[in-house]
Amino acid sequence: MEKIIDESVQGNSLSLKKDEKNTRNLYIESYGCSMNFSDSEIVASILANEGFNTTQELENADLVLVNTCSIREKAETTVRKRLEKFNAIKKNRPHMKVGVLGCMAERLKSKLLEEEKIVDMVVGPDAYKDLPNLIQEIDEGRDAVNVVLSKDETYGDISPVRLNTNGVSAFVSITRGCDNMCTFCVVPFTRGRERSRDPQSIIDEVNDLGAKGYKEITLLGQNVDSYLWYGGGLKKDFDKASEMQIATAVDFANLLDMVAVAQPKMRIRFSTSNPQDMSLDVIRTMAKHDNICKHIHLPVQSGSNDILKKMNRLHTIEEYFDLIDNIKKIIPDCAFSHDMITGFPTETEEDHKATLAVLDYVKYDYGYMFAYSERPGTLAARKMEDDIPNDVKQRRLSEIIALQREHCLLRTKNHLNKIQEILIEGISKKDDTMWMGRNSQNVVAVFPKENYKVGDFVNVKMNDCTSATLIGEAVDFGKSN
Repeated sequence: MEKIIDESVQGNSLSLKKDEKNTRNLYIESYGCSMNFSDSEIVASILANEGFNTTQELENADLVLVNTCSIREKAETTVRKRLEKFNAIKKNRPHMKVGVLGCMAERLKSKLLEEEKIVDMVVGPDAYKDLPNLIQEIDEGRDAVNVVLSKDETYGDISPVRLNTNGVSAFVSITRGCDNMCTFCVVPFTRGRERSRDPQSIIDEVNDLGAKGYKEITLLGQNVDSYLWYGGGLKKDFDKASEMQIATAVDFANLLDMVAVAQPKMRIRFSTSNPQDMSLDVIRTMAKHDNICKHIHLPVQSGSNDILKKMNRLHTIEEYFDLIDNIKKIIPDCAFSHDMITGFPTETEEDHKATLAVLDYVKYDYGYMFAYSERPGTLAARKMEDDIPNDVKQRRLSEIIALQREHCLLRTKNHLNKIQEILIEGISKKDDTMWMGRNSQNVVAVFPKENYKVGDFVNVKMNDCTSATLIGEAVDFGKSN
């Protein structure tokens, strides 16, 4: 649940410019977090070199891939319905092949491939470079599977195509896998142990994006604050590193500084952070550079120390508050967002009230709130009874959401009557005479188009707001242009 799920993009199919040399069509849909959408770009890059153009027309596809998520039951249910749809189309296109990528693929490989026989290919998140071989297998009529989790694969040598992009913002993956064995989470089992990408390959990708006109990047990882490069290898093996490796190691604060210096006109965001790993060095680096956005996604999950312990979250609520307080001292205008799970096994009303108290203490700008959903294979599913009735979960979730909405409005109002730099991302969904963009704190703002264009930084005076959107008027171009 550490990963942000943007409901508005779930199931998007991807498309990029057609290469006349390519003779086959790839249809690829993505579900889950930003990491999955970033991975789909890597897959499209690999398959573009294997003769595939992307298509958004299912009926024209020779290969259909669905990049999956196991974080919530809803995502798996949706993917299963899509696989039924794909197989119905396949009856009229018998040569069409269907594959499942990502986290769900790793977890349900045997069920999907052998028991239910609804896919031709199953590819785990560390096996995308093996796709050319796997496609040859299915072309020759054999099922294909590779879900081996790697100790060193970071895809740092692959330059992802940017699919369905606005040409303004892009994701840059910096780590893969996760070592934080939260009892509710499947990620360590589906994405493997944590390893970091060579910082030079990250800087090269960021510089390439800058040269192509991108104005904002988001550094991505299951836990970006845990980033640690010492020449390669798993983070857990750092204690075996040589003196030279230790002396030249690059942590997340170092990396953030390198990226900010490499592209001083580019906005830098990052996600996701973990309270136990976030250092004040990272916060000081944020404060040092104007182009690092003043927003932190800092999942708390629960306000109860008892529940946090059962979740194997390696921080107490007191430590979390201390971190929040220190961040506010260093960056007074920093925005915070969160992940919250309600109804975790054994959660009492007192535990629930403690969670509401966290919301009142921090007053987050926004959050991602969920009722606990048992995920097969996790420690919680194996060892803990899902003993909170669904109606209690839903009532507690409703109370959390209601309080968060109050805080959204409160925090958004704080921006009123200020002039802030907005990066134009596109046209407002509700009014095509208005531009839409975000400020440094990640709050959406809309304002009349006038003579500005997508990709411009514009100083906007904030005159009004809803709970989640600022409404303003352009003053002039921003300094970041």
